[in-house]
Amino acid sequence: MRLFQKHFCAIAISLWAASPGNAQLLVEPTLHIKAEAGGGRVALTLDACSGRTDTRILSALVENKIPATIFVTGIWLKHNAAAVEIMRAHPELFELENHGGRHVPAVDTPQKIYGIRSAGSPEAVLAEVESGAAALAVTGEPAPKWFRGATAEYSPSTIAMIRKLGFKIAGFSINGDGGSLLGAKETARRIAAAKDGDVIIAHINQPTHAAGEGVVQGLLALKNKGLTFVRLDDADGIGDEGTTD
Repeated sequence: MRLFQKHFCAIAISLWAASPGNAQLLVEPTLHIKAEAGGGRVALTLDACSGRTDTRILSALVENKIPATIFVTGIWLKHNAAAVEIMRAHPELFELENHGGRHVPAVDTPQKIYGIRSAGSPEAVLAEVESGAAALAVTGEPAPKWFRGATAEYSPSTIAMIRKLGFKIAGFSINGDGGSLLGAKETARRIAAAKDGDVIIAHINQPTHAAGEGVVQGLLALKNKGLTFVRLDDADGIGDEGTTD
């Protein structure tokens, strides 16, 4: 478990990783984008939790002109200046949003989610959200409008708190890479199955994992099917659990 916590982003939503007790207490919101008549649209969201940049994914996005919403932590921003510059050089493709300052789950009671210790108090959740926004401000990026917490699970009370801060909370409808733990084939299959209105979650911070190859394969399959990619700010997001209304 320590190795998992140290090396994996652990937004992993795999059912086998969560304890039944936590599953009952916490909320894992979904998010879809509003469908448009006559076209299939999907939103690609990529988490940059810690570690480095998967240039396989970043290069494929630039070369194929695929827009994406990137959720970045303060930790990741400190060590990936070159990738940030590439993203900032392509504002038509990349929208950078808030993934927290230290990649701490936005849960206001002490517990572990996927091996990661939660913020544990309302004050600590507030610090995680605000420090993530502050880290983005240093890069010169526009103020973030969306927040996604580490593990993508929340206390119902923290959802209300984050919304009061002015952020929409980014759930998803397709877990593309299982926290970057899936193989290339399964990752590609999941992403390629996306349909109009889906919001995909995957990771761009694990360059040594096979899942990154699958992310690229899945995205190119969707492009070949004629689906259009949009960023979250370019579409009406409809989330449950009060995350967007």
